Amino acid sequence: MPKSKKADRIDGVPPRRHFLRLSVFGGAAATVFPAMAAARELASRPATRSEVGTFELDEYTIADLQAAIASGKFTSRSLTEKYLARMEAIDRHGPAVNSVIELNPDALAIATVLDKERKEKGARGPLHGIPVLIKDNIDTADSMQTTAGSLALVGSRPARDSFVAQKLREAGAVILGKTNLSEWANIRSSHSTSGWSGRGGLTKNPYALDRNACGSSSGSGVAVAANLCAVAVGTETDGSVVCPASVNGIVGIKPTLGLISRSGIIPIAHSQDTAGPMARTVRDAAILLNALAGTDPLDTATAESKGKISGDYSRFLDPNGLRGTRIGVARKYFGFNDAVDDLINSVMEQIKRQGAVLVDPADLESHGKFDDSELTVLLYELKADLNAYLANRPDAAVHSLKELIDFNDGNKDKEMLYFAQDLFVKAEAKGPLTSKEYVDAIEANHRLSRAGGIDGIMDKLHLDAIMAPTGGPAWLTDLVNGDHAGGGSSNAAAVAGYPDITVPAGFVSGLPVGVSFFGRAWSEPVLLKIAYGFEQAINARKPPRFPATIS
Repeated sequence: MPKSKKADRIDGVPPRRHFLRLSVFGGAAATVFPAMAAARELASRPATRSEVGTFELDEYTIADLQAAIASGKFTSRSLTEKYLARMEAIDRHGPAVNSVIELNPDALAIATVLDKERKEKGARGPLHGIPVLIKDNIDTADSMQTTAGSLALVGSRPARDSFVAQKLREAGAVILGKTNLSEWANIRSSHSTSGWSGRGGLTKNPYALDRNACGSSSGSGVAVAANLCAVAVGTETDGSVVCPASVNGIVGIKPTLGLISRSGIIPIAHSQDTAGPMARTVRDAAILLNALAGTDPLDTATAESKGKISGDYSRFLDPNGLRGTRIGVARKYFGFNDAVDDLINSVMEQIKRQGAVLVDPADLESHGKFDDSELTVLLYELKADLNAYLANRPDAAVHSLKELIDFNDGNKDKEMLYFAQDLFVKAEAKGPLTSKEYVDAIEANHRLSRAGGIDGIMDKLHLDAIMAPTGGPAWLTDLVNGDHAGGGSSNAAAVAGYPDITVPAGFVSGLPVGVSFFGRAWSEPVLLKIAYGFEQAINARKPPRFPATIS
């Protein structure tokens, strides 16, 4: 999930694998690794641009798709067929961005049933019949696997749907498949390469194929950017929704902790993990958020959301949403790239022209003071939470973090081609969640990021939101040294468990850069209003052209 600086490694392109429609291998999962040789060969091949033809559904919004279905131009089944063909052309062949790890073999049948239901009863809502993709750490009790990109879980299937999958099905969405990710949501190694997993290989950035897609929701970000689906679901612990959204030129929402249930999502840390929408527009992200939000007895954090969930987040989308707002500028998140600073400074002028008041600077007093405590918390919670999750996967090859470490050691030629598992080892060495080190660290996290951080500066300066560059443009993928990203602004909202929305702000050397708006707990309505007003004023998104490199 994450992608911050230190805890960044906590959430991260080689082998190109085939679409893995694997049969159940049961206990043989540790020895059956199809397409790995081909994957390694493709990963070492220089990126080359393939001619990408026009796609009939390019940049279609959910509303566009529903209108086309209502007019009789398309059906849910025909849309599903078109997106599947697009995946074959873009993801597997052509530019081979490698964003999808597994297709849903039941997708067409599901779409057909939803078409019949629409004719007989009408649509369930805006997602009825709409093709979506979800990250491969989100459980589905169907023909697909959930592996977090790891070979250790190949052949194992969850016993029940995650809350996210359940909500999507209830909304009438067609789950097309699972997206690739930074393996184990980028918590395995402090030297990882984002977008690479042992099972899925390397996901590539569609704006320059030799550049990184960020992570850990790499595949979800790329698939949405490349128009392989209408919308997708990612997950975040620190930056894993907003970073891939930013570098792939799309919208990403990291909601308040507890707005979306985490039950059935392979965890890193319960104090920060959440799923989040990824879309090409703020409106589509809001529609997806409507479907995903809800209380769940299997996730106690969702109890806090009672009375705080909006029935329709799209009602807050005001094209004049910037007018009269007070937005703080978190200047300490600037300064890592002159071109990014210039871009964000220029859009700030446009924000002011839209009637917003910018309070500059508006830095958190605790900026930089909770990096170490965040990592401590994540390591403790990783051990506890992953052990609990794996205990409920009885048919998997591993049932604990210790067994997972041993599995990786025994399969180094497949799992540790490019980086090892130092964070796993450090997490395994931690004690229980009653340890004083953990108790002190989680207290520091919450105090410094909330009252001493986001809430503190917002109270002091009477702010509606805080803004900063989401991060820098995509960096060159480096399988030898791992990630070398520039800056990022995700950590305060991530550690606090507060909402963060990134919106395309423009381009640097042809590469997308996003701006983040974050604020208090449960302030999604305010942030969506601001983000939509910004999007309508700036209109920065441009679809990718899949060049081999920016030069």
